[in-house]
Amino acid sequence: MASTPTEHLSTTSTFPTRQRPIPYSAAIGQHTSLSSILPPLIFGTATFNHQYNSDPFALDTAGLVTSALTHGIRAFDTSPYYGPSEELLGAALATPFVRETFPRPSYFILTKVGRISADTFDYSASWVRRSISRSLERLHTDYLDLVYCHDVEFVSPSEALEAVRELRRIRDEEGKIRYIGISGYPIDVLGDMAELVLRETGEPIDAVQSYANFTLQNQSLASVRGIQRLRNAGVEVVPNASPLGMGLLRRQGVPVGSLGDFHPAPKELRAAVREASNFCDRHGEKLEVIALRWALETWIESGASCGSKGDPASGLPWTRESNDDVGGAKLGVSVIGVSNSAELEKTMLVWRSILDGLEGGENTAVQAGRWYRAWEWSRNRKAAVRMLAEEVQEILGSWFGYAWASPDEGFVNQRQKEPSSEEANAPWLTPAASPEATPLEGGELEEKSLPLR
Repeated sequence: MASTPTEHLSTTSTFPTRQRPIPYSAAIGQHTSLSSILPPLIFGTATFNHQYNSDPFALDTAGLVTSALTHGIRAFDTSPYYGPSEELLGAALATPFVRETFPRPSYFILTKVGRISADTFDYSASWVRRSISRSLERLHTDYLDLVYCHDVEFVSPSEALEAVRELRRIRDEEGKIRYIGISGYPIDVLGDMAELVLRETGEPIDAVQSYANFTLQNQSLASVRGIQRLRNAGVEVVPNASPLGMGLLRRQGVPVGSLGDFHPAPKELRAAVREASNFCDRHGEKLEVIALRWALETWIESGASCGSKGDPASGLPWTRESNDDVGGAKLGVSVIGVSNSAELEKTMLVWRSILDGLEGGENTAVQAGRWYRAWEWSRNRKAAVRMLAEEVQEILGSWFGYAWASPDEGFVNQRQKEPSSEEANAPWLTPAASPEATPLEGGELEEKSLPLR
């Protein structure tokens, strides 16, 4: 696997020796505001998992992470639930080149606790401690920037509150955590939990990550019961994950890894998405490109009230950009995921173009020696994407705004006992021991690209 980046023709600077740290300070009862330093574009590593790829160990994860860093990405989201993701990300961040060029304080690591498997959750204080210790070891770090309680809708409010309290104890007494959040799918549950934490502890939760709730298909995160309610509960940052609805909004359909078709979207919704994809094809576009750009570009504004002024990724190799370079306002935070270098390159091109269209983008492009009409092109592209997005939503019809159940009716947490040390640290299956990938209708295996949760 490649562990060092390839110099691009557009690069004008030499390789820097060390990147500067993200400014952070902490005192008793006070620390740097998360919304002042969290990067607005986060690299999600759920793709480093058997759900999205038949063999995550075959991915060039070291090359992907290194390339992401050189293009300005300074935050990585993972979870113990994402199969070998923590270990693969940790190994990528531990290569000699990354350690020397990107010191640990120069990027964020976000992970999670509580979800063990599809039907097993443990939010107890003892498991939280164990999970944090394991994550620190896997990620080769002595602190975690942000830790979420993973998928809070699957446990009781009291269980989630216990986990939050323990995470805060670890933050205050051990210094191994800087910020604490919750994540999940149902908007109402996230709002209930954020309000409960504030009411019971007197301290708001730092971040709430929602997934698949601000996409071309479902925009409930931007509603009054979404981001406005969370803001009223004192939540500082609301990252929007899975802008493609866990891979639903793609020409190829939902991703199918070695664990089979896990996606909860019903067949009727999938059929409507295929019709929308065909519409995009007729206009020379890919559904996933329209969906990705629309979600990233629109959330920058819609999510700004719970956004961040952290440095955005420039999208260009070895080119740093500050929030002031793109207008100085808060930007809604998004989480994107890729499986290969081509996807990363395309995503960063889209992101760069979006930044060019922001206030200050025109001057930034000119000063950087890029196309003097980059701002104009970005604004025109935004209008074109919006037109196609509106038609896609009309094609989706009654499926626009649909949210699947999470958890399914009758769900029972299978957590019965404290796992043994061997069970807790059991290695993840390699492809030789994993189920075969499930073929799609027509007999072809699913091509993996651009999910993500």
